[in-house]
Amino acid sequence: MSHLFRSLVLILTGALFMTQAARADDLLLLVSAFNSGPDGAIHAYRLNTATGSLDLVHRNTEVQNPFFLAFSPNKKFLYSIHAPGQFGGGEPEQVAAFSLDGDSGALKLLNRQSSLGTASCYLDVDDSGKALAVANYSSGSVASYPVNADGSLQKAATFVQHEGSSVIPERQSAPHAHCSVVSPDNKYVYAADLGLDQILIYKLDSAKGTLAPNAQPFVRTPPKAGPRHLTFHPNGKWLYVINELANSVTQFEYLPESGMLIERDTISTVPPDFKGTSHTADLKITPDGKFLYGTNRGHDSIASYKIADDGKLTLLNIDPSLGKGPQNLAITPDGLWLLCANMPGNNLALFKINPQSGAIQSHGTPTSIPSPSCIMLR
Repeated sequence: MSHLFRSLVLILTGALFMTQAARADDLLLLVSAFNSGPDGAIHAYRLNTATGSLDLVHRNTEVQNPFFLAFSPNKKFLYSIHAPGQFGGGEPEQVAAFSLDGDSGALKLLNRQSSLGTASCYLDVDDSGKALAVANYSSGSVASYPVNADGSLQKAATFVQHEGSSVIPERQSAPHAHCSVVSPDNKYVYAADLGLDQILIYKLDSAKGTLAPNAQPFVRTPPKAGPRHLTFHPNGKWLYVINELANSVTQFEYLPESGMLIERDTISTVPPDFKGTSHTADLKITPDGKFLYGTNRGHDSIASYKIADDGKLTLLNIDPSLGKGPQNLAITPDGLWLLCANMPGNNLALFKINPQSGAIQSHGTPTSIPSPSCIMLR
């Protein structure tokens, strides 16, 4: 009897150990469903990075049209676009602040503040967690907010209306701010404006949550480029911008003393023989800084690049995104998994990254979700 008891204890202990090990491999994902009404929600998934399994654990419906999300640096708070009714309509959107239960993925609404613009499309929080910046696409503006210690937002401390136009009348007759990204040294905010073919540069005062124009207030991207999203290399030396209208990625050298960007190279995201209509959306870099991935909506693909020692990109391959309109990407901290939100395709696709070659391979069947627009990893 005692022998049987000891055997059962060992079996149960082993099962508990395996469960704890599986939990250690789990990664929490928050994915926005860009809809109004009951379909508008923030979904919490658990990704097992050992097996690639993806399981829905929570769904928050206190938000409408949550186009973009951002975490605080400590991952205790989540910020989301909130557009009750019509996104990009006559009324400004809002920025909603939530506290996050890390174990369950549940969200608790803290407060909301006006974005002071329409079609609010990007959020970023500085490294201190004290400042948040938002980009407003349709109205072509940016705003910044002081963040309270409890994660809630104060009213906007800075509002900047962009002015001007560029080459393509249908898309560039007015400013269209498409992202607002804090520099890795926490000194600047960079706003890619599709309508101006410019990256505007703002000095960040994180303690006050304010922005001020840099001494050199902007740099130009190639004409007709339509810069959309940008990201810094992990080494902090280079910045890459994906150009929505030109279907390309431009590399800049980053000068932290002045905030200036020096253009170094531009490379296409679509095959040279592609004649259809396509527009890029997002780009992400692996944590080790070796590879960059960008999405093509229309060609419905993910372009993979190797990053050289000087930061220049070499195209590796262009793979199907497994859904229509790949909108947003995320890469796990171990650099082994790539997630793609196919927004009009209504699915979340998972790819395995080869850490030596940078090649991606689809894993399993894409997960159905209505209009996924943004993926954030905790």
